[in-house]
Amino acid sequence: METTRLTAKKHAKLTTLKLLRRIFFLTLGAILVSVGLEIFLVPNSIIDGGVVGISIISSYLFGGPLGLYLLLLNLPFLFVGYKQIGKTFALSTLFAVIIMSIGTYKLHPVAPLTIDPLLAAVFGGIIVGIGVGMVIRSGGSLDGTEIVAILVSKKSPFSVGEIVMFFNFFILGSAGFVFGWDRAMYSLIAYYIAFKMIDLTIEGFGESKSIWIISDSVRDIGDAIIQRLGRGVTYLSGEGGFTGDDKQVIFCVVTRLEEAKLKSIVEEIDPTAFLAVGNIHDVKGGRFKKKSIH
Repeated sequence: METTRLTAKKHAKLTTLKLLRRIFFLTLGAILVSVGLEIFLVPNSIIDGGVVGISIISSYLFGGPLGLYLLLLNLPFLFVGYKQIGKTFALSTLFAVIIMSIGTYKLHPVAPLTIDPLLAAVFGGIIVGIGVGMVIRSGGSLDGTEIVAILVSKKSPFSVGEIVMFFNFFILGSAGFVFGWDRAMYSLIAYYIAFKMIDLTIEGFGESKSIWIISDSVRDIGDAIIQRLGRGVTYLSGEGGFTGDDKQVIFCVVTRLEEAKLKSIVEEIDPTAFLAVGNIHDVKGGRFKKKSIH
């Protein structure tokens, strides 16, 4: 009896250009985080969440360079990340953490740009968030608490987001006892801004929208979208759950700025059409590129 063996497919190797691009953005992101920490947050006794926050508190309480704590405290998480997520993630994270650690060490003697805690929290949060977002987009991480949260969530009723929020609530609360409660509140501002900037950096300014339209005039709506928006559409066949009637569905992807125009097109042709809009973090392949409508 002949047996068939299944062989695991190897990951395709990165081209030299893609590898250099990944290294560039990992380096740039880690440097930006170093700038945000040493030029804005740390001199004003403002912390960030996760391992970075723990490292800032540890450096203040026990002495020693911040970069050393950033590296040492991330190492256990790197080991876990290697086991759970993979070699590429672990190496990318290790590289970014080393750059961040060196960056904070080199920038420590540099005078802060502002001693106003509010300005420091705002601009420090923006710079740190952009830097972390770049590292995440490049396949790495600068905060090991998310790896722990993934593992804990598998054996608990809490989601990854809830666990990370609990960790950071504890860390930011600890800043109140160490640096004072006013600094803890500034830290919360910095953390919130950084969190939003991470999302914006990962998703990009041109966030896309997925559009689902169910109508009896799908061809008219589809033609209008192609002609007036320059976007391609896909026609799908469906069945009504209540009526059992055959339904035609339009699926298309537009930018955030084109959403209002598309809605007006649908409203104009079929005011009773069902329209659902969802956020898309990334779009690749296909024919998403906008067609000429001149």
